Amino acid sequence: MIEKFSTLYDFDETQSEYLNLIYEVIEKRKRGDKPVAFIRTYGCQQNVADGDRIKGMLSKAGFEFDDKPDDADFILFNTCAVREHAEDRIFGNVGALKNIKAKHPDTLIALCGCMMEQKHIAERMYKSFPYVGLVFGTHALHQFPELLYRSLTTGKRVYVRDNDDSLVHEGIPVKRDGMIKGFVPIMYGCNNFCTYCIVPYVRGRERSRNKDIVISEARELIESGYKDITLLGQNVNSYGKTLPGRPSFAELIGEIDSIDGDYWLRFMTSHPKDCTKELIDTIASSRHISKHLHLPFQSGSDRVLKLMNRHYDRKKYLDIINYAKNTIEDVSLTSDVIVGFPGETYEDFKETLSLIKEVEYTSLFTFIYSPRVGTPAASIDDPIPASEKSKWFRELLDVQEEIASKRCKKMLGSTVKVLVEEEKGRDGILNCRTSGNIIVEAPGDKSLVGSFRNVEITDSGNWILKGKIKE
Repeated sequence: MIEKFSTLYDFDETQSEYLNLIYEVIEKRKRGDKPVAFIRTYGCQQNVADGDRIKGMLSKAGFEFDDKPDDADFILFNTCAVREHAEDRIFGNVGALKNIKAKHPDTLIALCGCMMEQKHIAERMYKSFPYVGLVFGTHALHQFPELLYRSLTTGKRVYVRDNDDSLVHEGIPVKRDGMIKGFVPIMYGCNNFCTYCIVPYVRGRERSRNKDIVISEARELIESGYKDITLLGQNVNSYGKTLPGRPSFAELIGEIDSIDGDYWLRFMTSHPKDCTKELIDTIASSRHISKHLHLPFQSGSDRVLKLMNRHYDRKKYLDIINYAKNTIEDVSLTSDVIVGFPGETYEDFKETLSLIKEVEYTSLFTFIYSPRVGTPAASIDDPIPASEKSKWFRELLDVQEEIASKRCKKMLGSTVKVLVEEEKGRDGILNCRTSGNIIVEAPGDKSLVGSFRNVEITDSGNWILKGKIKE
């Protein structure tokens, strides 16, 4: 696998020195020829980007990486707090590490990420998992070398939850696997405080990265040959509000689009309350920006949207969607939706169904409401039983499946440009993706991975297409 390091900016000298010291310590503790790290990241693309930075720092400290925790000298879980199911999985997986620690006492086990910024979770980790030696939250990522060194040399458990969210720390080494997809964070945190969401409490307030630094990082990826670049932010539409001159997200993405190269540019996630016509116009006139708009609506009911503190209503949302449909040729629309929010009635839910039918999304990310400790929604009375919410959820999936199947069938016989992302198994089938974020399976040689190709659509399913790569 090809690996690429970012070399744009000088890493903090103190932390760089800790990386050198870590190398000296770990050389004496390693089990094999070189120290080995196992990193598992859960959750969103922002977590993936954080994981790339953790791997970058570990690489500078002399680590290699393995996909099996049993062989690792250092094991780290990069956690997600958005869904209860993800938290349960992490607790279970951390519990399974007890045997590794018993067999190899020098193995250091660590946890980081959004879960670790929650006090009750960190306390549970401390009490229930004494073999976990290092825990740090999202705000302490830039201190990772120092924290790792302390844990390795003192033998004491190191727990850090740093809530200073006023700064953006640049220059952290980045190690990305492969040379097809690259994630570029443009901002951190969130100011929206949707009543169901834990993110502002674990990621902090909004703060944007310097525009020139973001553009330079994107240019480096483009010039290195990356084909699919995603700009990341909890609400990318709020980009620039904390910067001098308040550059808009539309300005930023437009400037990156002007960089010559053979690539697609995407972004996640876009909040409806800040989605502007300027942004949609920029996408429509661009050379590289994906003709795909992910715009979470969460509920089609104005009453529920108000309970969620979403700062828009159904009409405003549909006005944005209709402008995008009329402005961006063949735009692909996707969204997030929550079923069974506290206080939601079946009548409210039917308004969500009607919005889905009106918009006709390419696909949806659908969730049954999951209460998060510390959020306002967790204290709202919720009389609807889980069994009833599951029925609503199934009804929603059936509606969306019919819409998606109909959309896929419309593409039969057409020829579309795709990015060949990977070989699917060993049967000569390639997984490809359109600009609109639709999966296409096509037979072909794995040498095509990482290239743009034209594919004739020959078959369609409910969610994916099948095709034939044209010469």
